[in-house]
Amino acid sequence: MQAITLMVQGTTSDAGKSALVTGLCRYYLQQGARVAPFKPQNMALNSAVTADGGEIGRAQAVQARACGLAPHTDMNPVLLKPNSDKTAQVIMQGKVYKNLGAKAYHAYKTQAMPIVLDSFQRLQGKYQRIIVEGSGSPAEINLRQGDVANMGFAEAVDCPVILVADIDRGGVFAHLVGTLELLSLSEQPRILGFVINRFRGDIDILQPGIDWLEQRTGKPVFGVLPYLHNLYLQSEDSVVVGQATTQKRAFNIVVPRLPRMSNHTDFDVLRLNEAVNIQFCSSPDLAGNADLIILPGSKSVRDDLAWLKETGWEATIFRHLRYAGKLMGICGGYQMLGTMIHDPYGIEGQPGSSPGLDLLEMQTTLTNDKQLSNVTGTLLMSDVPVKGYEIHAGISTGLALLNPLIKLDKGGMEGCMSADQQILGSYLHGLFDSPDACTALFKWAGARDIQPVDFDALSEQGIELMAATVSEFMNMPMLEEKCQTYMAGKKKAP
Repeated sequence: MQAITLMVQGTTSDAGKSALVTGLCRYYLQQGARVAPFKPQNMALNSAVTADGGEIGRAQAVQARACGLAPHTDMNPVLLKPNSDKTAQVIMQGKVYKNLGAKAYHAYKTQAMPIVLDSFQRLQGKYQRIIVEGSGSPAEINLRQGDVANMGFAEAVDCPVILVADIDRGGVFAHLVGTLELLSLSEQPRILGFVINRFRGDIDILQPGIDWLEQRTGKPVFGVLPYLHNLYLQSEDSVVVGQATTQKRAFNIVVPRLPRMSNHTDFDVLRLNEAVNIQFCSSPDLAGNADLIILPGSKSVRDDLAWLKETGWEATIFRHLRYAGKLMGICGGYQMLGTMIHDPYGIEGQPGSSPGLDLLEMQTTLTNDKQLSNVTGTLLMSDVPVKGYEIHAGISTGLALLNPLIKLDKGGMEGCMSADQQILGSYLHGLFDSPDACTALFKWAGARDIQPVDFDALSEQGIELMAATVSEFMNMPMLEEKCQTYMAGKKKAP
């Protein structure tokens, strides 16, 4: 039996596609269905390591969890990780293909479609339902030719679509009607109906607009989802700049907001802790009260290191250390702490070498083989378990590694700590997600009384909240009826 496939497209980026797909995945799982997520093409710097040793967008890993599944590369066969404003690393079915400019990738999309369909067809053979997430908007006219992310994919597999719009941005009816009318005559019938997201206020006041929309388009509004103030789901790309805190003894963490910062979800568990004040800062002028500075991951380490120096962060970091502040580097930020970074093959830009911050006695060489693995081990500073994942192209060597941070369960050591214990670095993303490891790292940084957040529980609560919202505020019987009618029409088509 062919899997029932439903695609969620948005009128804009950040309209709520990822969250809605997550909620639908958990909802159908709760109904007893074997369900899987799928995103044909994703552009994001937040990624995850899959069970089969590949790399996909972070949002699809969350959606896999909503389905009760381990993430798999077939769930996101094309991942674009921007290196600059004009180039991106192209990852196909979990593995690096090459770096391509915007024009080159636009021409390559016709070759990408068979790869997308290959992954999709494998999922179709295993699951009863597939919930597909589009990318950006289907009405981006300049991207229509060779499209694999939105209607190009929907037409290739002949699946129905629901269109979601964010009313909190304003102009929701213009977004929905305008998007629909910019679709081709063959694409418009695929839109089963609409979902209005992030609504605040009295639904009775909105109802006349809903009535007009349904009459104007002949398509139903399946639901109006409320603005969920307490929803937490790992984001695909956008950075939550941080929250201020009124607590007098708040622990202050500052993260330089690198131009190509990647995997900033490392800091979600800190951002969600009420006792922590974490700020992402472009200017070092805001870092004067930091207890801990963390250099984050980067998709273009040498370029971001140059930015760090040009904008005055280097001097700020050295002053922070002179006043006994703690410093931490994760992945690309870890590489910046060393003496040199070498990119002989031009993995992340022009070939060459760059002096690091010279705070740890180690050098890093970028290689063609990306390190991708899920990792467990023991944090040596306190003998507690830690888990995370590695996504990096560099190999680091040097005397600093003789004082490791983590003993790996699979064998070997990882990361390092300076002799004076003021600086540490690690390739592991997700270091703070394990409560015991988080407590140990807080203690090292000078915060001894902060209770860690249970990140796994918060992640699960977010998924459950989104599923409950879908169940309560969407007309799921109507959506099911529309899907079944569409599938029946496919079977009768010649």
